[in-house]
Amino acid sequence: MILLAAGIVNRILGFIPRIALPRIIGAEGVGIYQLGYPFFLVLVTIITGGIPLAVAKLISEAETENKPQNSEFVLRVSLMLTVGLGILFMALSVWLAPWVTSHILTDSRVYYTFISMSPMLVIVAVSSVYRGYFQGKQNMIPSAASSIIETVARIGCTLWFAYLLLPKGIAYAAAGAMLGVTAGEFFGLLALLWQFRKERPKLAKTEKGSRHQASSPGLFSRLMGINIPVTAGKLVGSFSYLFESIITAQSLAIAGIATSVATAQYGALQGMIIPVLLLPGALTSSLAVSLVPSLSEAAARKDRLTIHKRLNQTIRLALVTGAPFSVIMYVLAEPLCRLLYNSTDIAGMLRMLAPFALFVYVQAPLQATLQALDRPGRALFNTLVSASIKLFLIWYLSSQPEYGIYGAVIAIIINSIVVTILHGFSISRLLAYRFKLFDMVKLLCAMLIMAALTTYAFRHFPFAGFGWIQLFASALVGAAAFLVTVFAVKLVSPRDVRRMPVIGKWFGSDEPGKPAA
Repeated sequence: MILLAAGIVNRILGFIPRIALPRIIGAEGVGIYQLGYPFFLVLVTIITGGIPLAVAKLISEAETENKPQNSEFVLRVSLMLTVGLGILFMALSVWLAPWVTSHILTDSRVYYTFISMSPMLVIVAVSSVYRGYFQGKQNMIPSAASSIIETVARIGCTLWFAYLLLPKGIAYAAAGAMLGVTAGEFFGLLALLWQFRKERPKLAKTEKGSRHQASSPGLFSRLMGINIPVTAGKLVGSFSYLFESIITAQSLAIAGIATSVATAQYGALQGMIIPVLLLPGALTSSLAVSLVPSLSEAAARKDRLTIHKRLNQTIRLALVTGAPFSVIMYVLAEPLCRLLYNSTDIAGMLRMLAPFALFVYVQAPLQATLQALDRPGRALFNTLVSASIKLFLIWYLSSQPEYGIYGAVIAIIINSIVVTILHGFSISRLLAYRFKLFDMVKLLCAMLIMAALTTYAFRHFPFAGFGWIQLFASALVGAAAFLVTVFAVKLVSPRDVRRMPVIGKWFGSDEPGKPAA
């Protein structure tokens, strides 16, 4: 819930630059910014990769076994590894920037954005280790606080730097936006270091009183044993994103679309539509992060019942919270895009993607489950298969004039379906877990009822034509109908609400005479 609160705040705040930046530098400027970003993700994945997960998992085990010296060893070695790689790849990215932007990417104006992002590699390397450290201790407050500080700083710096550099041209304005992201990451790192410094005296006292010694060779091999396959799995996703940007741009060129138009279309898809689609992912990302130490502890105790219980809770939460957003994005795609970006030309992409967003929302917890149960290789295989299918479809469809950018949209949809089904099948075989298909039917019924009432409210409410009032009022009517339906069909029960932190106490307790769990 702590990570969810921070995630929701971050997603809402993060939409400020998402809305304002296209109005400052246009869709073409957003496209230049987005074309450089996949390279950054590949480099960050190589540097950090599975380090946060490995650190969280090993620290969680060290805390369970009361071996604080092991925690200290894992933290120290992880920092040395990531900082060294961060400095190396920062130097390489600056050195190779002219060649990459002129030979691999289709738009040489990405050069300045590429240079602007290079210092971020070292900053993200250090931040990832400390985030994993605090998550391993199941203390989500430092990660949540630093992410909010990072987002606030990024908003101000991104818009300010882009505005200041706009007179020099779109390429410089996009580079200014990337510099703002770097500044935000730096402030987020400072927040993590401050939290760690506050906790340091207590840690030193605990370690001094402990007689346990770190099992260095065994811990290092376990650290790398978790890190390498998880990094490989994430690299598949990062390289897929990189190749996706390159192949999409090349395919649109083959289809006869001008470079500037192709850059603008790619920027609209990746910089404007996909962020809207991923907004509800705040919950599933939080669930995925907190699921790893929880399932790791249950697996260490060989407690399969708890694993099934946590997995069932996670999937149900992801579906129930993501479904209303999926409906709203489908039914109200045009007014939503008009409100956010002052354009309805891109609404078709959002409407196509919205019904399949639920696969994306469930995907993160399923992948986290495989990693927590020491099956990163299976997650890697599933991701590789789906990424290969996606890249082939982008190349095949987007190069045809009748599809264009919508070929990439179709490929993204099929990719999300395939990888989610493969993850689910792997978990089912591993744990003898059975997904509750009847719950899916209930959810579909609730979504259909919500879609019908939202459409009716949008078309027939007395304040039709009042823009955002009409949009929010009709979405609220639909959400209320969805909430009533999920309670009526028992997808969510009063007991589920009572177990939630903070708000649960307002709904009584599970047992007479006891406070709410």
